[in-house]
Amino acid sequence: MNVRSQVSMVFHLDKCIGCHTCSVACKNIWTDRKGSEYMWWNNVETKPGTGYPTLWEDQEKYKGGWELGDRGLPLIGSKGGSRRLRLKLQDRLRALGNLFSNPYMPTMDDYYEPWTYRYSDLFTAPLGDDQPTARPISLIDGRPMEIEAGPNWDDDLGGSPLYAANDPLLAGMGEVERQQLFSIERLVYFYVPRICNHCLNPACLAACPAGAIYKRAEDGIVLVSQDKCRGWRMCVSGCPYKKVYFDWSTGKSEKCILCYPLQETGQAPACFHVCVGRIRTLGVLLYDADRVEEAGKAPDEELVDAQRALILDPSDPEVVAAARHSGVPDTVIAAARRSPVYRYVKEWKLALPLHPEFRTLPMLFYVPPLLPVVSSVQEGGAQRLAGDLFSSLESARLPMRYMARLLAAGNEEAVTAAYRKLIAVRLYKRAEAVGDVKDTEVAAALAGAGMSAQEAEAIFRLTALSTYEERFVIPPMAREQAIEALTDPQTHKAEAGFGTRRPPRRGW
Repeated sequence: MNVRSQVSMVFHLDKCIGCHTCSVACKNIWTDRKGSEYMWWNNVETKPGTGYPTLWEDQEKYKGGWELGDRGLPLIGSKGGSRRLRLKLQDRLRALGNLFSNPYMPTMDDYYEPWTYRYSDLFTAPLGDDQPTARPISLIDGRPMEIEAGPNWDDDLGGSPLYAANDPLLAGMGEVERQQLFSIERLVYFYVPRICNHCLNPACLAACPAGAIYKRAEDGIVLVSQDKCRGWRMCVSGCPYKKVYFDWSTGKSEKCILCYPLQETGQAPACFHVCVGRIRTLGVLLYDADRVEEAGKAPDEELVDAQRALILDPSDPEVVAAARHSGVPDTVIAAARRSPVYRYVKEWKLALPLHPEFRTLPMLFYVPPLLPVVSSVQEGGAQRLAGDLFSSLESARLPMRYMARLLAAGNEEAVTAAYRKLIAVRLYKRAEAVGDVKDTEVAAALAGAGMSAQEAEAIFRLTALSTYEERFVIPPMAREQAIEALTDPQTHKAEAGFGTRRPPRRGW
């Protein structure tokens, strides 16, 4: 058992209001400079919709992530087997050709050409009957331009047929499910904030021909070395989430660093700290690095369970002993025991990975949205909830098949289980606060979700009443030990891979 620690995140989609405060905070700190105008390390998308960059989920277009194949070269450290993980983008032979011509590279049109306004027009325009306007000009070459896209171009219109009809997740869905999404009286959309997932099996790292991308062994954060990067941009194509960007001014690739300078001082990342809806939680997980490749090779319908199986119980004495042997500090193990991410992902099984079929084993998980309650007006003007209280899975405004394709590689059972728990918590608290739900109905909902009243209360408290310290359990980064391990390769920690700038590539 090769135990590693990984800083992980959970976003609760039922609480996101789409205010973009997280995006603005990140932009102001990290990408407010020449060459990075179009970079949004944090962005908020509207689903159903095409996302940013446009159609990023379509891997037939971009060839991001991993796939299972019978042919192709094995991974470094691979134990072999009939089925092998290989990059969708390239193998070792095609990588050479892609350096000169990569047809799967996103273009500026897939993002948007960054622009500003020529405000001098407001002061230099000649006198006239019309109000002068400031013309948009390109931030790249300064020429006048027509604005055709932006980072949140389909914001609040993603649920409408205008944009949602192009959502890659709708491919193969039946007419009834499409009507469920687009009929005017049931029109639905929800927000999906996205940052780099800091994956356990990052495709960007494997695709980089210069070896410029590495995964910090002490916390699992994936970074791009600005010294080693040569601007080949294979990482941009290889990342299926399109969360690596190319700085056209410096000729280097850049991405979310999860604000590790803040975390090293015990502070939450900027987008977490400013989140208005308090949808974000952060904690550390312990996982078995020896099983990363095995989890990535699981069948689609088993990917969620395989990823959860990677996560180890920080209270298990055997896990604790193995973690210490691997050089994980006791302070990090203690933080893992208090991790809210562990409770959401492993204990409660409420949070799910975004597109696990990309096989990168993302470490950002999402609690699916329940969406607003549909009510009806009765005689006398009183409102009563229409049909089933808080709706049921059978009459949900979002098709389970759509959510399964988004968060569970098509495994509807995994999504349904999470929804049953969320509905049971709502019924439990409704009965407690309002009293218009029968005890038998609450008991049936809890039993159907396989949970107790104590678990429902714990989920409610962490979701709705958690304090700053409960939402963000930031582990000590142990940078001093990591640096010491670099200077003394004979130490036990260095042998275990702890503190190395580039950990053993087992499974990568």
